[in-house]
Amino acid sequence: MNEGALVLPWIVIRQDDNGNTYRVGRYATRAEAERIADSLDGHGHGRLYWVEHIERNGESTRN
Repeated sequence: MNEGALVLPWIVIRQDDNGNTYRVGRYATRAEAERIADSLDGHGHGRLYWVEHIERNGESTRN
C-alpha cells in the first residue's frame, strides 16, 4: 500500500452502460467523495456512481 492511498482512502467509481467500472477520483473524506458522486450521478444514460473506501490491506469496500 502506498502512502497516497492512506491520505486519499475514498474513491468514486463509475459504472457505464455496458457494466464497465472506472475509478473517477480519490478523496480525503467520505463526504467529499459522496459530494462528487452525487454531482456526477444522473448526467448520463444508465451511468452509476458510488463511493468505496480503500482499506490498509489494499482492498476496497463499497459504502
